[in-house]
This record gives sequence, C-alpha cells and structure tokens, in this order.
Amino acid sequence: MTTAPAAARPRIAATATGPRQPRRKSATRPTPQWRNLVWLIPALLVLAVFVYWPLLQSLLFSFLKWNIYSGAQTFVGGDNYAKLLADPVFGKALINNVWYAVLSIVFQVFGALLLAAIIESVKSEKMRKAFRSIYFIPSAISLTVAGLLFYFIYQPQTGMLDAFLTNLGLGQYAQAWLGHENTAIFAIIAMSQWQGFGYSVLLFSVALQRIPVELYEASAIDGVGPVRRFCSISMPLVREMTSLMMIVTISGAFQVFNEVMVMTSGGPNNSSQVLGTWLYHAGFITNDFGYAATIGVAIFAITLTLAVLQLWVSRRRRVEW
Repeated sequence: MTTAPAAARPRIAATATGPRQPRRKSATRPTPQWRNLVWLIPALLVLAVFVYWPLLQSLLFSFLKWNIYSGAQTFVGGDNYAKLLADPVFGKALINNVWYAVLSIVFQVFGALLLAAIIESVKSEKMRKAFRSIYFIPSAISLTVAGLLFYFIYQPQTGMLDAFLTNLGLGQYAQAWLGHENTAIFAIIAMSQWQGFGYSVLLFSVALQRIPVELYEASAIDGVGPVRRFCSISMPLVREMTSLMMIVTISGAFQVFNEVMVMTSGGPNNSSQVLGTWLYHAGFITNDFGYAATIGVAIFAITLTLAVLQLWVSRRRRVEW
C-alpha cells in the first residue's frame, strides 16, 4: 500500500479544510440592501398598475365633464367639486354612510366583542363551537342574497316582520319599512348588521382565546367579577383586534353598495342613497363620469383620513400602554 509523499499531505489537508473558512465568512456577511428591495418590485408593480394608477386617473377625470358613450371630454376645472359641495343628495348620502359607520361600530365592534366574551366564558368547548357556528352562518350568505331575503321580510303585505308585529299586538308599528324615507336606510343597516355580525364575533373570539387563562384565574381568586374582568383584562388585551376592526368597519361603511342597490336602489326619493350608489347613479344613469370620479375621490379622501386618524389614535394608545 503506497502512501502520499509527506510534502503532499499538508497540501491535501489545506485543500480539504481551506475552503471552509471563506464559506463561514460569507455566511455571516450581511445581505446587500438592494437584494431585499428586489423582492418588493413585483408587489409594487401590481399596486402601481391596479391601485395607484387608477387613483391618479380618477383624480384627473374629476376635472373633466366626460360622456363615456360619445367619448366627449371637456375640461371644467373645479366645477365638479363645486357641484359636489352644493349637491343635496351627496350630503344625504354622506349622512347615511355616517349612520352606517356609527351603527356598525356599535354592533359589529363593541357588540361583537361583548358577545364573543360571553361565548368564550362558556365552560363547555362543544357549546362554544356551536355558538360560534350559529352566529357565523349569516356571514356565509352573500350580501345580494341577504338583501333579497330581507327585501321580502320587509314587505308590508306578506312580510314576516309586519306579521310578527301584528301577532304580538304591535300592529300599529307595522309599515312599509323600505317604502318610507325615515326608515329605509335603517332597515338596510339592520340587514347589514345581521349579515356581518357573526364574522366580527369569530375574529374577537380568536383574539380572546390568545389571552392567558392564568389572568382570569388570578382575578377570580381576587374576587373580581365578570364585568370588571371584561373591562380590565379582555378589552385591553384585544385592543389590537379592536383597532383593526374599527378600521375595517368604518372603511367598509363608506364603501357600501350591494345591499342598497338590491333593496331600494337609493329610494324612496333618494332617502337611502349612499356614496357608492350615488357614484353609480352619476356615472351610469346620468352619464357624467367626471362627476362620478369626483365622488370617488371624495370617498377615497374620507376613508383615507379616517384610517390615518384611527392608526394615529391606536398608536398613541399602544405607547401609553
């Protein structure tokens, strides 16, 4: 058996162990910043094409009087914005959206949080799962289907609601809920709360499950009641989810469209118009896409302002906590 010369042995050892040291150094070498930014380019391109460019186009279109069918475009400057400020239907639609946002916060945020806390306080795991499923079922129904369902429920002659009130001896309150200017928008909001309530309850249930059980056990030993536990433990520890739900709920309230179009189409007498349906009316009914773009810019400005304000408030609370 032949052996390698002595002079060759160090060389072989050097070649066997030598490359490992540079590799160890390269593993600790920091990655250049531009390589991380490369991975963001596809997402930025998608946002630029499908979000930011349409926003810029809407802003440009808001300075035009544009007939989409004939293609005629006339630059009118700020006339569309002056028309927007003087439009009584736009003001009514904005008020309806504000009502929608306020009632959604009451029911889909704070009401859902309260119900989720009650469900999570049930000792039986099977019962908790059953309650979550029961409340979530309406959220699995399409908004269009839910709108048609409540359209028949609100019917004055054959509707379930008026028949229920009559059987309870409250027939004086029975009316055409979607046919009166004072009740149409609130009837639509009630349907929307029924449809989206279970989804909010499920999200808050997940957030409450992440709270350590030891906190509740310690408070129970100290004699703290359920209301105090909810206010001092549950609400502070789900504030992140609460802030998120506030942003999502308010943004959604100013983008309402399907339920109003299915149930009333903005009537009667434009009493249930919201910003989305009034934008549709301006663009596809009166064929004024410049004014429709102006309404779209107003919706974007309102939702962006509210979102930034909520993020600022939630950040200040996070710092305080």
